[in-house]
Amino acid sequence: MPKVAQVLTVQRVKSIKKTGQHAVGGVPGLCLQITASTQVHADINRSWLLRYTFAGKRKNMGLGPYDRLSLSEAREAAREAVKLIHQGVDPGLSKRAAKFKLVSDQIKAKTFRECSRDYMAAHLSKHRNVKHQKQWESTLRQYAFPKIGDLPVGELETSHILAVLQQTTIKDGRKGTFWQVKTETAKRLRGRIENILAFADVAGYRSGKNPAEWKNHLETQLPSPAKIMRLSHQPAMPYLECGAFIKTLRKKNVIGAQALEFLVLTGVRSGSVREANWDEVDLVEQVWTIPAPHTKSDREHRVPLVGQTIALLNSLPRIANVDKIFPGKRGGALSDSTLSKLMREMRDAGEFTSEGVPHGFRSSFRDWGAEQTSYPEELRKVATMHVVGDAVQQAYQRTDLLEKRRQLMKDWADYLDR
Repeated sequence: MPKVAQVLTVQRVKSIKKTGQHAVGGVPGLCLQITASTQVHADINRSWLLRYTFAGKRKNMGLGPYDRLSLSEAREAAREAVKLIHQGVDPGLSKRAAKFKLVSDQIKAKTFRECSRDYMAAHLSKHRNVKHQKQWESTLRQYAFPKIGDLPVGELETSHILAVLQQTTIKDGRKGTFWQVKTETAKRLRGRIENILAFADVAGYRSGKNPAEWKNHLETQLPSPAKIMRLSHQPAMPYLECGAFIKTLRKKNVIGAQALEFLVLTGVRSGSVREANWDEVDLVEQVWTIPAPHTKSDREHRVPLVGQTIALLNSLPRIANVDKIFPGKRGGALSDSTLSKLMREMRDAGEFTSEGVPHGFRSSFRDWGAEQTSYPEELRKVATMHVVGDAVQQAYQRTDLLEKRRQLMKDWADYLDR
């Protein structure tokens, strides 16, 4: 150990200006370290330093800056370090270990919500479009964050993931678990949670088996999504009743009814209808071009417009500074529940009696085409935005059969009018 130096007073220590290490006494090896400053308006930097020998090696350990640690506090910190040396503990290594543990504890305290945001920020380039990014954020915010958002990501277990996927929810008046009632959304959310937890594992926020994995893990606890969806097809209104339904819809002067009529006439998904903008429609060429971000397949899709759909579009008001054809109250897209709610209210009012939801009209259209027309299946599939054929067939068939589909859609609209 260094020999005991003269014990300096606070004033004596304060008066030291020369760069170097200056013993201040009180504890062997305690020094005031003064170094040349890199700051523009200062001549010197001051800090407390303990010089000591451990296992035959001379070492230095910083105790803290001069302006944050008084002389008496520096001496007390040095005494604690000397005690550790007498106990056979290297105080420098002990300090670094404590700092590492603090950082490690802070890392492990990272919540699932925070880790989700980090993952989103790191993977924005993977998202196909803004809509896809919003879907990520929306499903996490609606279903995951209320259950596990504020839990440390390092503490998440299988039971937490199951709590998310088996929470109670309602869709089209049907109550059940999220996994059973909204299977497609729940399946996608499980995959997103798995990705976030894998990201957390690599980043050092957690370790061990990923509790959101499907194969040989969650598949032992939950029924297969494919099996659920086979058993729970979207209920479709019989095509024989669709004409009367359209007639009833036309008596309602509400935007939801007009959007629902447009959906039935065109045979496309409700999301494409709700997101439709006026600049997608060419009334001269009589074509509605749905951009890729508004389709499930992420491919642009052209819909031929016929007399009934053109008349419907011409009857709609054009609202200044509003792009949506069927705007919600604030000018944005109608909510996903608007059309479903309208059908439930109509059913409750006795305006139709069969089962059916908005998405089911695609099945109604396909059933009509199969049973009442001679149009080939390939044409009917293209009309409902399905990808037809394998990769080779898609590569060689460059046309979307627009004009042939125009006659198909005209026959469908005329059938509904009859």
